[in-house]
Amino acid sequence: MLRVSCSDTSDGLRWNLCGRLAGPWVDELRSCWQHARERAPRARAVVDLKEVIFIDDAGERLLAQMEKEGAELIAAGVENKHVIATLKNQPGCSLRRRLEDFCERHGERANESGGEK
Repeated sequence: MLRVSCSDTSDGLRWNLCGRLAGPWVDELRSCWQHARERAPRARAVVDLKEVIFIDDAGERLLAQMEKEGAELIAAGVENKHVIATLKNQPGCSLRRRLEDFCERHGERANESGGEK
């Protein structure tokens, strides 16, 4: 479940997200985002992710798109801050994929050194 609230403030649009940015909720947020951007394409947009507890790959791609379109992303917590930093520094390379690659490489090395038989 994801709760999305959007406020029109004197500084622009402020989006507050709470819950899981995953599955069908990604498309719901995308729809809300597109509608708001059509109404006010030049408005400043701040997306507050402080209460988001999980972001899947589709959610990461949407956040990357939102940031590319000018949104400022704000997060709390190590994982969400890392997701945002990764989006800024390495677009298209999700934390989840990087961890899976690391685990695969680490597992292969353990197998090569006789860790598993």
